[in-house]
Amino acid sequence: MTQLSRRSLLSSSALAACALPLPALARPAQGPAAANLFIGTGGHGHTYPGPTLPFGMVQLGPDTDVERWDACSGYHRTDTSIMGFSHTHLSGTGIGDMLDVLVVPTRGPVKLLPGTLAAPETGYRQRFTDEVVEPGYYAVTLQSGVRSELTVTERTGWHRHRFPQGPGHILVDLSHLIHDSSDNPPLITDATLAIEPDGSLSGGRTVHRWAKGRRIYFAMQASRAPDRITLYGDDDAEQPAGTRAVAGKRLKAVLHYDDAGASPILLRCGISGVDVAGARRNLAAEATHWDFDRTRQAAQERWAGHLAAVQVTGGTVDQRTIMASALYHAQLAPTLFSDVDGRTVGLDRKVHQLPAGERAYSTYSTWDTYRALHPLLTLIAPDRVRSLVGDLIRQTQQSAYGPPVWPLQGVETGTMMGWHSLPILAEAQAKGIPGDYAAAWPAIAKRSFDWSAPDLDNSKGRDLYDAMGYVPADKWNESVSRTQEYAYDDWAAAHLARAAGQTAAAERLRKRSGNWRNVIDGRIGFARPRFADGSWWTPYDPIQLGHMPKPWWRDYTEANGWQATFLNQHDVYGLIAQMGGDATFEAKLDALFTAPSTLPDNAPPDISGLVGQYAHGNEPDQHAPYLYAYVGAPWKTQAMVRRLCTEMYRNDPDGIIGNDDCGQMSAWFVLSALGFYPVDPVEAVYVFGSPLFERATVRLGGGRTLTVEAPGNGPDTPYIRAVRWNGKPWTKSWIRHGDLARGGTLTFLMGAQPNRAFGRAKADRPPSNGHMAG
Repeated sequence: MTQLSRRSLLSSSALAACALPLPALARPAQGPAAANLFIGTGGHGHTYPGPTLPFGMVQLGPDTDVERWDACSGYHRTDTSIMGFSHTHLSGTGIGDMLDVLVVPTRGPVKLLPGTLAAPETGYRQRFTDEVVEPGYYAVTLQSGVRSELTVTERTGWHRHRFPQGPGHILVDLSHLIHDSSDNPPLITDATLAIEPDGSLSGGRTVHRWAKGRRIYFAMQASRAPDRITLYGDDDAEQPAGTRAVAGKRLKAVLHYDDAGASPILLRCGISGVDVAGARRNLAAEATHWDFDRTRQAAQERWAGHLAAVQVTGGTVDQRTIMASALYHAQLAPTLFSDVDGRTVGLDRKVHQLPAGERAYSTYSTWDTYRALHPLLTLIAPDRVRSLVGDLIRQTQQSAYGPPVWPLQGVETGTMMGWHSLPILAEAQAKGIPGDYAAAWPAIAKRSFDWSAPDLDNSKGRDLYDAMGYVPADKWNESVSRTQEYAYDDWAAAHLARAAGQTAAAERLRKRSGNWRNVIDGRIGFARPRFADGSWWTPYDPIQLGHMPKPWWRDYTEANGWQATFLNQHDVYGLIAQMGGDATFEAKLDALFTAPSTLPDNAPPDISGLVGQYAHGNEPDQHAPYLYAYVGAPWKTQAMVRRLCTEMYRNDPDGIIGNDDCGQMSAWFVLSALGFYPVDPVEAVYVFGSPLFERATVRLGGGRTLTVEAPGNGPDTPYIRAVRWNGKPWTKSWIRHGDLARGGTLTFLMGAQPNRAFGRAKADRPPSNGHMAG
């Protein structure tokens, strides 16, 4: 298929395909496959190919564009020129930021502006060839003849630039950042650049892009002292010779080498969110030598250990490559945000000293990642989850807005709906991850019950939600999704309240978590905008984004009525009853996957990867294929999950059907390819799908191993015939996290035809809202 038809026309015969054997793919081959870091750098994946460490602070890599949506990460595989190499990037987000401390190695006349994609020669952009991308390493040959190599430690970026013989220079551009048509200048303030007494370069800036007011600092050393350094102030004004420091908004420095090609020029750059002194300390601690290859080897060994967390055999070479790549992308964020001395910037914009051994993090895309990424980490990285839990509790205490939703480098952006750090905390608590959960309760209670507490866009209408049972569509935009998202956060908060000994509050929150019912019109079986007088929006059309009284107004968050109808994750049996029972709900799910893939002209690009009206390229209904298990038809889940694993992911730059969203799309693949998925992470159970491989070993915490077997599994065997757990028959269509986390062997017996009896009995269906079916 073409890219266009892949994104918009995958819906044909969706459920017909469920009942038939899937088309044959390449014959399965054995052996490991390396990650392909170009997956997601094309299409709308918004990933970047540069080196970082797992959950590292530095994400060093090439930037090819800063002005269009598909360059949110600063890089797109279709671009033909590179602007330079910056030290921070976002992976898979739908909004751009970062790209701090751009380094441009080149020759010829000094150019201080980048030029354009169409005419790179008008600026310092360079065409390029021979990219090499591996976990922890990137290399490329630039048009100037410079061969550039990059690697990292956690808090430092390392460069090795090999120039041709003759003069050359390295531009450091502090004015470089993502642009957006909605931005209001100035986007950079309080920038500084200084030449230190030891010849190193340091500085910082405040950025007002997405995370408005975030601060970033750096300290950079060169292995060879430049022959001279030129500093530039605002409006690219060259500073007088001998100037050692400059301040302003858009600053630059040029390191000049009369014979740049005499030997490789290495750069080591430490960064910090606290101050220049922190950047220097990070550099001193993590850059104790000038051996680039030693640093590269250490980075690659670190990645080898993390990528060994899941190892598979069977499937195709491409599928094993996709698995390794998805596991890589699922371990990029949240990103480290504390210095080696334990200092960090909290969501109160103040500097905090962490207790010994603890870490702070940034880049929590919680609206996306609570669904699959954080559940995956509870299996493969429980110690990391413990660290993240401690950090989220601290951020909840520090923030004026309570539980975070999308914090980025010390700034709560308020992006997306709800305060979905709570499901992450509640899931961890339910799974036995240690943490001082009670310490977060006062801030959770304030967000849940105090209507005078300040709000960002993500939490508007809380008071009406509490008083009326829903957010009215004529009072706040995205009202249907707000109601549903707030209800899920109430469900999570109820668990945390109970853990904190707040029984009355827990019961109030549990009851309020049923508010989702007030925006599901059971008469028509759809999520429907509702106004303050209690009336429903008419005439209703589930394809539309809502009643749209203003051009930007939507009643759903990155969804339409079809997708929002199945958003409920925590009370599936309540939703089934609201829709009219098992048969009606099953038919409605069938209709979701077979409806025409029609979207309105004003639909956001996030709604992508359509199968009928199911949108795999965006998060609201990514659990929907697994809902068949709750009506006793898990064979339909098995067929659809196998289809999504094979059609929505490819070993190609355009290999992720939507934004990877800080690893959520990738984590969905990892879990689904293993054969199970958390419909409601807070319930701490996994619903079976369709394993993709013949065998997988999952390295759990504490030296334990989970083995997932599917003997003889292939492209024509998507259906589960039977399940065994540690050699004993298992009739349920689900399993608890606690069972898997102890380690053992989960065996799927697969077949070409469905076993409709498996998981059919109500006693074998997954729990939801704390109880079983029936």
